Amino acid sequence: MVTSLAVGYGMARALDIPAMIGMMVGGMMGLMSAFAVAENTWQRLARAILWMPFPYAAVLWLAAELHDDRRLEIGLMVGALALTFFLARFGQLYLLTGMMLFNGLMVGMMANIPAGMSGKTLLVALVSAAAVLVTRLLLCYPMPREDLLRTQRAFVVEARRVADAAIEALDPDADQERAVRRMTRALRRLNVTTVTIDGRLAQPEVAADPDMAELLHRHLFDAELALRGIGRAVQDLTGLAVDPHLREALVVGLVVARDTPLGSAQGLRPAAEIIRRQADAVPNDPAGGNRPAEAVEPAYRVAQLLDSLAGSLSHWLALGWSSPQSPAKVPFQPTVALERDRPAGSAAATRRVLAAGTETSWRRAVPFVRAPLHAGIAAAIVCPITDAIDPHRFYWGLVGVMITLFGTNTTHERLRKFGHRMTGTVIGAVIGIALLHLVGHGHVYVMLTIIVAGITLGAWGMQRAYAFWVVGLVVALVQLYGLTTPDAGMDHLLGERLLDNGLGILIATACAALIFPLSGRRITREAERGYVSAVDDLVSQLALRWEDPDAPVRLRGAARAVDSALFQVVSLVRPLVRMPLGVRGRDADNRTALLTTATGHARALAAAADIDIDLAPRQAERFTRITTVLTGSLRALERALATGEPEESWQRVSPLVRELKADLDTAPSGPRAERIRTALRELAALDDALAGYAERCGLTVRSASPQSIVSSPMERRTRALVAEWGTRRSPRAAAACERSATVTTTAGTGTETASPERVLPVTPALPATPSGGAAVTVAGSIRCDRHPAGCAGWITVINGRGKRVAAGSVQSGRYRVSGLRPGPHTLIVSAPAHAPHAELLSVPSAGGTGRIGHDMWL
Repeated sequence: MVTSLAVGYGMARALDIPAMIGMMVGGMMGLMSAFAVAENTWQRLARAILWMPFPYAAVLWLAAELHDDRRLEIGLMVGALALTFFLARFGQLYLLTGMMLFNGLMVGMMANIPAGMSGKTLLVALVSAAAVLVTRLLLCYPMPREDLLRTQRAFVVEARRVADAAIEALDPDADQERAVRRMTRALRRLNVTTVTIDGRLAQPEVAADPDMAELLHRHLFDAELALRGIGRAVQDLTGLAVDPHLREALVVGLVVARDTPLGSAQGLRPAAEIIRRQADAVPNDPAGGNRPAEAVEPAYRVAQLLDSLAGSLSHWLALGWSSPQSPAKVPFQPTVALERDRPAGSAAATRRVLAAGTETSWRRAVPFVRAPLHAGIAAAIVCPITDAIDPHRFYWGLVGVMITLFGTNTTHERLRKFGHRMTGTVIGAVIGIALLHLVGHGHVYVMLTIIVAGITLGAWGMQRAYAFWVVGLVVALVQLYGLTTPDAGMDHLLGERLLDNGLGILIATACAALIFPLSGRRITREAERGYVSAVDDLVSQLALRWEDPDAPVRLRGAARAVDSALFQVVSLVRPLVRMPLGVRGRDADNRTALLTTATGHARALAAAADIDIDLAPRQAERFTRITTVLTGSLRALERALATGEPEESWQRVSPLVRELKADLDTAPSGPRAERIRTALRELAALDDALAGYAERCGLTVRSASPQSIVSSPMERRTRALVAEWGTRRSPRAAAACERSATVTTTAGTGTETASPERVLPVTPALPATPSGGAAVTVAGSIRCDRHPAGCAGWITVINGRGKRVAAGSVQSGRYRVSGLRPGPHTLIVSAPAHAPHAELLSVPSAGGTGRIGHDMWL
């Protein structure tokens, strides 16, 4: 901004044009370069910045030619705004072109630049753009290696903030509630920073060193995980009676962690040893008592996590310092996507919902014309209203339309932006007028300093809240307005700006809600479906990682994708106004809390499970079955979120995981065994959290039994056979019709003999569909030469129309299926030790309820 304003002023003096015009033309080059040009090679940076003057100067000339035709001029402004939103779909350079066209028309109307001055304005814009490019290349040259080192320093800053919050929380005289809130904020900022850094490791010109790239991601992930664990452990300690000496050791260790220089991360290990030594002494202290001993376990956890942090942080920083100097060799690899250098919000879910509903016929054009229609129609409504309020400043309403539709996707986001805009304008007006009175109108350089400072601070604050940017912008604009507006008219001018902006925002919000609307609830559901899909990918990669250690699996990357998906959900469910507890609308908060808890377990699971394991075959099979049923539940939940109809159930596997963990607890201890136990513990906790979430989504939650989980190829083939049984019958089934068995049917008081066919094993019976006649139960046993005690397997019953009517498991050779109606049925048996087998069974008609006893020999 300093460069562009100075060059614009100098060029105005050199070309003998008004200084204000020179500074407006040159200043626009600096402003748009700062906000709309974010390239990471000097060639693309030069292309974007040097292209800006041409569309800008062209529409300045057009605005001058059409200045006498008011309606056409306003119509062009409306069309330029709609065109900007249309071009935004085709890439950054197209968006920049549209923005320069709109800005050129607006400046041309504001400044009333004569057509004869068009050549000079083009020259001013070109020279200003060239100067801005030189300034950026001198002061902000794209340097990926230095960017990596900067992001590492940013992470260390957030890590120190977490350590500082932990030190305050351990102070016995501190306000514990306030300290815990500060710790929570520090951990949240750490997570946002880490996800942002992870996304910034995805620059387009990445180098091809995948090993180093993966190590960068792994150590960053582990360092954040250790810090989050330290934060949670300290939060646990705030509710316990801590031995004074142990508290002092913890504080010393955290002070060391906070103040350790950037290149000495290994210095955290002595701090961990101090804490560990003091924790060892607490149980032996006769004056201690039982309550201080409760704090020993969290203290040990802090020491262990400080050790882990020392290793991961030192390795991560060392990788940054040793990264290649050449930009083409910096080892960046993508993990998560960012939007405007921030974790992705609602845009991705909105695009998926929009694409899903516009895949046929003319609706395929909707994604291209939806935003331009919103902008064009809103501008066409706003312009006559704001033109009637003040013909010289009607464009303020257009600015409201533009800023509303850029970067927002739901009505809540637009209304939130409306609140920030109004609040920021009022605060900025108060500060700006106070500064204007303090400085006066005669100190041009001081006013320029305030303008640049206001925009700079506003741009810095925009990352935190949009209102900060508005405050800085209005402070800067008040200084400009002061050059032409008397002090007495300043209140009226700023009130008019507030009104026009507000009208533009509200009308644009209404148009977006009415023209090709997208339901906010549907977008939120799609974001939650994306979250469940990310967890499904993590569990699938976990199963592959433990089954095939050489598979190209990135568990930490999958967990980071879960993190990114959570950001999208949170950005959508955040309420417009936070309501007190006990009112409607808290369910979204509860669901988000469950997903946040699940995300924490997903991170810990990814870190602990990323090892080569050597489970016994039986244990490995149990784990495979657990992951199979969990992914099945996740996909059922995903389908429920996609359709809005929770017709399936969530099968809880946490009891099975705990059984497997208890089985492994008898094995010899060691680092590998401990990590396996940790992974299973986190997997069970992840299932518990997601089961609670699935229940809130309307799914029935049941506990899965080992026999109901199908994972082997034989079992999968059997299920496929069951699905296709309605169209064809096995020859063996026909042959089985000739075999006879004695079946006793009890219906009321009568008995009869029939000749049904042999049957195979089954699990819980499905409810029968009433179709007339009594429901019959079939029960019996399965035997074979190899298994005299009885076979184990599954049984499925299909009626004459090919529909499954019952299913069950065979336990110790015994089975039972209920709810069969009179008529012909096919019974299919599958067992791990046998090929699938099918037989026919005729259920006789009888009054009341009946039971068929049937034994079978394979």
